[in-house]
Amino acid sequence: MKFMPRRNENYDLFDEVFNTPFFNQEAYMKTDIIQKDGNYEMKIDLPGINKDDIKVSLYNGNLTIEASQNVDNTEKDKNGNIIRQERHSGSYQRSFYVGNSVTENDISANFKDGVLTLVVKDKTSLPNDDVKCISIDE
Repeated sequence: MKFMPRRNENYDLFDEVFNTPFFNQEAYMKTDIIQKDGNYEMKIDLPGINKDDIKVSLYNGNLTIEASQNVDNTEKDKNGNIIRQERHSGSYQRSFYVGNSVTENDISANFKDGVLTLVVKDKTSLPNDDVKCISIDE
């Protein structure tokens, strides 16, 4: 009985294991950021994640997106006996600095078809009385 098919003579089980999404978190949360209409639109890919497993938070000017996933694949034969059972659990997190002037009211979120869309108002062009100019000497 073969449990692992051999793909070629250079096949390495450890390489295969460490290329799974659990170990390769860069495969998740791919993000596109577009500046449009005075806002930043962020599209974050979260395939296979449920809306209830996503948390978006804002703290100290950092916008943080957290997602978790719990998958249980169970296959049974016609008699109800388990012939294969696999489980996967993982969590992913990514942060973006949006500035201290952005509040939660400046951010809107939508999740559809595995894509989280965040729209963040661009407040960098607004006047700020706290900005101090520094002169540059020759």
